[in-house]
Amino acid sequence: MTEKDPADLELIRKTTRELARKFDLEYWREKDAKHEYPWEFVKAFADGGWLGAMIPEEYGGLGLGLVESAVMLHEIGYSGAGASGASAVHFYIFPPGPIIRHGSEAMKREFLPQIAKGELLMCFGVTEPTAGVDTSRISTRATKTDGGWVINGQKVWITNAQNAKKILLLARTSPRSDEKPMDGMTLFFTDLNRERITVREIDKLGRSAIDSNELFIDNLEVRDDEVVGEVGKGFSYLLDGLNPERIVVAMEQIGLGRAALDEAVKYANSRVVFDRPIGKNQAVAHPLADSWIRLQAAEQIAMKAAELYDAKQPCGPEANAAKFLGSEAGFQACDRAMQTLGGYSYAKEYYVERFWRESRLLKVAPVSQEMVLNYISTKILGLPKSY
Repeated sequence: MTEKDPADLELIRKTTRELARKFDLEYWREKDAKHEYPWEFVKAFADGGWLGAMIPEEYGGLGLGLVESAVMLHEIGYSGAGASGASAVHFYIFPPGPIIRHGSEAMKREFLPQIAKGELLMCFGVTEPTAGVDTSRISTRATKTDGGWVINGQKVWITNAQNAKKILLLARTSPRSDEKPMDGMTLFFTDLNRERITVREIDKLGRSAIDSNELFIDNLEVRDDEVVGEVGKGFSYLLDGLNPERIVVAMEQIGLGRAALDEAVKYANSRVVFDRPIGKNQAVAHPLADSWIRLQAAEQIAMKAAELYDAKQPCGPEANAAKFLGSEAGFQACDRAMQTLGGYSYAKEYYVERFWRESRLLKVAPVSQEMVLNYISTKILGLPKSY
């Protein structure tokens, strides 16, 4: 593998940490409470060029690798921005991946510079309410017309759709077959036409600054030149982005867990009960120490996975293990912060309740912990498939 220069990584860590921490915990508390998109935060990262981290330089990006992007998103999570801040940047970096690797030259030149500058917000339309994790059974269909397609269907849990101008949309262009269930799906990069797409926001538990939505698609007309890559190969293009997304989700969760751990340690040192700081009690100290260890271990596997990806080596086992460990360690640290603060953990002025709400999501998204275990069971251990 090509070694990353530690000095370069430290510079990225320091620069993005300083930038993210200009937005304090109160900023994120207010955005969460008001359900307001963090445009000021996005603009700050756009002005620094960071939204184009993985976009090649010829299309206006920085041309960096996954290692550098993972470091940046960790620092965003760790700053206290949590999942809301990480998602606001994450969705400029990874949904464009299929366009970078498989889009036409005209598509790349028109849209990638806009994404890198923060001028174009897109959303990712894959998940459906009746398909769940079995993407082969999506029911959204694209019917061929003269010079284009007409799409009808429904999507759910679509991030950014309240504000997005474009959508990367997965639809079936030929019937599902049991022999090759993942074939016959096509990716379209097209306008989020609100005359043909009804967007309904979902009221949810956490990450409230970033909208999640249901989409109802009614006779959406799409041109042939809005197809990404080849017709029928859309799912294979999505696979190119699954490993890197799992890696950065792990790093975001690790950062979020560390933010919660810092708050818990600060409270444990200052809160005095029975004439002693509560951090002097092993029942408080040991769980926090255990969380520190688990976060360190999760970061090691996540960074190994990122290095493998950048070196163009197989990284499926490591990427899935990173997502599993990062989600577990991050949520556990947040949960232990709640326990440490006791009754005050419910008070929003202490912030850890937001960390806890946001960290719970990543145990079920973008892939559940159980599906990670299924992958390891069958692909690594060679056990018979259970689903």
